[in-house]
Amino acid sequence: QVHLVESGGGLVQPGGSLRLSCAASGFTFSRYNIHWYRQAPGKEREWVAGIDFGDTTTYSESVKGRLTISRDNAKNTVYLQMNSLKPEDTAVYYCNAVPSMGFGDYWGQGTQVTVSS
Repeated sequence: QVHLVESGGGLVQPGGSLRLSCAASGFTFSRYNIHWYRQAPGKEREWVAGIDFGDTTTYSESVKGRLTISRDNAKNTVYLQMNSLKPEDTAVYYCNAVPSMGFGDYWGQGTQVTVSS
């Protein structure tokens, strides 16, 4: 059975840092591209960052230079290091696993990040 479980969210002050984790099981993790999305209240879900099976990373312009995505295939885990956080980063953050070949993807349940003083 496939599972994607996000963790590491919480309340942080502006300028602070958090590290989110996405732990995967039930599929061949190393063959999947992993993405982080976020959804703020009243807004559509937006793509934040991605890392492919070859460790190539991409970022949205709004987070470039502040967020870093990485993966540890030995632990079946993807991380999102979040620095210099802003109130507009407040959202539920989701990880999404997409096969490098083939069809079908998986989503986690999300983890809440709140940036507020």
